[in-house]
Amino acid sequence: MAESQNIEWKESWRDEYLKWICGFANAQGGKIYIGINDRGDVTGLKNAKKLMEDIPNKIQDTLGISADVNLHSKDGDDYIEIIVSPCTFPVNYNGEYHYRTGSTKQLLRGPALTNFLIAKTGIRWESAVVPELTIDDLDRESFKIFRREAVRSGRMTKSELDISDAELMDQLGLLSNGKITRAGALCFYENPERIIGGCYVKVGKFKGSDILYQDEIHGSLIVIADRVVDIIYLKYLKAAISYYKETRVETYPYAREAVREAVYNALIHCNWADNIPIQIKIEDRHMYISNSSLLPLDWTSDTLMQSHTSRPFNPDIARVFYRAGYIENWGRGIQKIVDACLELGADEPEYIVHGSDIMLKFTALESALIEENESTPQDTPQDTPQDVTQDEFNNFDEILSFCTVPRSRNEIMKFLGLNDSKNFRKKYLVPLLDMGKLRMTLPDKPNSKYQQYVAVNR
Repeated sequence: MAESQNIEWKESWRDEYLKWICGFANAQGGKIYIGINDRGDVTGLKNAKKLMEDIPNKIQDTLGISADVNLHSKDGDDYIEIIVSPCTFPVNYNGEYHYRTGSTKQLLRGPALTNFLIAKTGIRWESAVVPELTIDDLDRESFKIFRREAVRSGRMTKSELDISDAELMDQLGLLSNGKITRAGALCFYENPERIIGGCYVKVGKFKGSDILYQDEIHGSLIVIADRVVDIIYLKYLKAAISYYKETRVETYPYAREAVREAVYNALIHCNWADNIPIQIKIEDRHMYISNSSLLPLDWTSDTLMQSHTSRPFNPDIARVFYRAGYIENWGRGIQKIVDACLELGADEPEYIVHGSDIMLKFTALESALIEENESTPQDTPQDTPQDVTQDEFNNFDEILSFCTVPRSRNEIMKFLGLNDSKNFRKKYLVPLLDMGKLRMTLPDKPNSKYQQYVAVNR
């Protein structure tokens, strides 16, 4: 017999050990042995018989629970075994809630205490109703997206979805006595910030400590889930362009499937009651996705990276996302994130837990990073015309990638799908030549029919 998560040795009895009993009762139960030292040797108790009367009474009077208290003897020395069963209700020691995790005892405070009480009582924040909302207040676009994705994923059939919005909400467990729950409002209400102010997602592009540009994605969680990943990849990331024969190959620095899974995990595990939006910070070589949440009391950041069961912070929201095909419900989300990163060739992501904040750190694939002299115009405004649109920025990059070998004007226009020669010259050719990113192969004969253009330092 050795000390473990469920076994504790004490050489003598002190009333403060009631805290350990409280911790075992609030966790998975356990045993405390009185009269055994830290090495596991029986040292004996002189007052064992009196303790056999005092300890059960103190447990009952102070904690309000019962425990089995047994007297044992080894080589003539007495010791006491206290067997504590797990309780289905919260147990407190003089108003304090203790919890046994690993081989330590924790005093629960703040969000950790709230999470514990919710788990023990079965009353969750997301299951409370929003009495002022009706089905007619909900967002038609959110239902349309949900039905589309549920059919596409095969999680629901068209016939199952051919019902009213009210019937669908009821099937998804988002109604309580005919009233819409908070989970239902967050998933299908156009403006959930009326219910909880921080229910949205912030995305920002950073250079060191400076923010270059940012977006806020508002709407129901279904709408946010449908849009946020596209925004990240269309506006905030650039792909390294290469060609395999005539096939254009785009490689982004972060695996899209990994980022998608991470964003969905953040949405369903976020402690929205904290009024803090999900934040996605994108730097040159790292991306951070953070949300307010708490791990299960017996978990650590290492547990997340190991095989584990599915234990969503918001089970009702998770059920909606599962039916839409956004997530699985086997606890494999993090493994899918890791696998996608490794398949891309990038490093495994890292989970960082700070109190009530959980952050996932992605490291970029170095070979997919654009060099500084190829950075986006947002990063180098001094070299770029100020009135260029985002689409034109993207076309600039495509032209430079295409012109790694000399190309004629007609070849470039055909590649971009453009027909207006005058507009092409004004918007693309002249600006790239002026910026020194594109050069003529016949600079002395600018109007030659044999003129071609090639990217500089590409």
